Amino acid sequence: MGARQTLGAVTDSDSSKAKRATARGRLLPANQEFAVFATVAVCFVAMALTMPSFLTLGNMFALTRGISVLGILALGMGIVVIARGIDLSQVAVLASTCGITVVLLNNGIPAPVALGAGLFIAIGIGCLNGLLIAFVEIPALFATLATGLLTLGATRALVLPQLIVYLGPENAWLQQFGGNLSIGLPIPVIVFAVVALVMHVFLVHTVLGRSIYAQGDNPETAWLTGMPVRPMIVTEYALSSAIGYIGGLVMVASTSLMHLQIADSSLIFDVILVVVLGGISLTGGRGGVSSVIAGTLLIGILLNGMTLLNLDTQTQNIIRGAVLLAAIVVDSLLHPHDEETSKQGL
Repeated sequence: MGARQTLGAVTDSDSSKAKRATARGRLLPANQEFAVFATVAVCFVAMALTMPSFLTLGNMFALTRGISVLGILALGMGIVVIARGIDLSQVAVLASTCGITVVLLNNGIPAPVALGAGLFIAIGIGCLNGLLIAFVEIPALFATLATGLLTLGATRALVLPQLIVYLGPENAWLQQFGGNLSIGLPIPVIVFAVVALVMHVFLVHTVLGRSIYAQGDNPETAWLTGMPVRPMIVTEYALSSAIGYIGGLVMVASTSLMHLQIADSSLIFDVILVVVLGGISLTGGRGGVSSVIAGTLLIGILLNGMTLLNLDTQTQNIIRGAVLLAAIVVDSLLHPHDEETSKQGL
């Protein structure tokens, strides 16, 4: 009897600690989001006062389009990171599948078939990522890095030997999704808002969405309580690739081309920076759509400011790297990952 009482006391104690830790974890991202939104306001005002070209109509359109694409990609990445994963293949999949879609459209394939084929390939690669991570148990970092390289290489070898594929004039209808409404509102912003709303409803108001938080917060407990963790991982990476494909279509609509070399750019690190800086912890189970919006605004304004200042690539990479490192350090300090926190999913 004494042993049972002691075990019960320990269990209750651990449960109380986990509840307090979870409550603290939910509070910290909210505070981080507030700080990021405040920083966005300060940066916007500072740039408006010091850069005459910042508030011009042309730059505002460029800023909103850039933020929209970055935000859409970060929404997909956010799902994976909330579940304690990472997807380094997202931009490579985006470039490859959207490039294939443009080739199909230029060859006269009906739009629904071409768009559906690109989406199907993107989801297939995402499922492959999930299978390698969930069932073969390859670390997400290496699995997604490998599939990204494989996807891009196969696309170059079999479909697109050239780096750039242009959208043909007969497919000008797609360009409309990169333009503006009659009231002047950029359509990419609307696409970002719609995807963000859908993702918020999915994460907060569906069983699968709440299960993703539980999986990220404490994978062992999620497994022991009967959650289908392995199929969930496959679903998460499929969603990341599918949302990345949507972001790629917005990119094609805005520029009328797809440049495969974007897979070698710093875009994937910008996406990760948005996610972490906004308040989605790399240790999982925290953050949400509002975190992505906060991070997207800040990084979007930062990138736009560096472009207006005409900073060289090396300087921009130094700034990106410093901000990303600082964000990871802050995330590590807020959510330390040791033996105790591993048990509680922190």
